[in-house]
Amino acid sequence: MKIQVKVKPNSKTEEISQKGDTLIVTVKEPPKEGRANQAVIKLLAKHFGVPQNQVKILSGFKKRDKVVEIADRYGIPQSVRGYAPH
Repeated sequence: MKIQVKVKPNSKTEEISQKGDTLIVTVKEPPKEGRANQAVIKLLAKHFGVPQNQVKILSGFKKRDKVVEIADRYGIPQSVRGYAPH
């Protein structure tokens, strides 16, 4: 499943919210040396209940707007199935 993600780095808290078809992912890490991207992967994996290796950033590596893929080879939790894919 591919989802649109907007990242907000350097935040005081880490959370996921939704605005329309986009997930807003707020992370504490700065956007340097891939640290924010790794924090996004970790937070999305935890949120959707999948291993981190099933979450992959497809585009937007150096931007706040990203396309992320969550693999479903082991079955996607109901919370992911309810999300409208692109």
